[in-house]
Amino acid sequence: MPAKYDKTIAAEIINRYGAKPEMLVQILHAFVERYSCISDEAIRQIALALNLSRAEVHGVVSFYHDFRTTPAGRRVIKICQAESCQAMGSRKLTEHAEKKTGLNLNETSSDGELTLEAVYCLGNCACSPAVMDGEKVYGRVDPAAFDRILGRKQA
Repeated sequence: MPAKYDKTIAAEIINRYGAKPEMLVQILHAFVERYSCISDEAIRQIALALNLSRAEVHGVVSFYHDFRTTPAGRRVIKICQAESCQAMGSRKLTEHAEKKTGLNLNETSSDGELTLEAVYCLGNCACSPAVMDGEKVYGRVDPAAFDRILGRKQA
């Protein structure tokens, strides 16, 4: 369960990195580690502390797939959508995953158990299409392999 947002702790995280604009990505990673996501309140606080606009901070948050504005599920399954994986069937795999889980890409189940995410390269192009479940990357994933991955308990 993500920690409840606390402005004092958030300020400590920001100050740990020196409250400099060039440290924005590291600060955002620390926020995700602590809070699971970057809330609007966090964006305002970070922007003010780093003398950036909220739009600049939000732009970075929305650009990188590791940052999110809503909490992720306890289990996150990422399906690569990059060109190599598309050429090897990731669109069909994504359709199957959406039907199987009842989620669209970038959605979290109502019980907070599962998030299904798009990602744009897992560095496993030779074994496309690729899927990441937590920290484990799988290659040559077809619908049957996806079902096996989904059925596994996460370590």
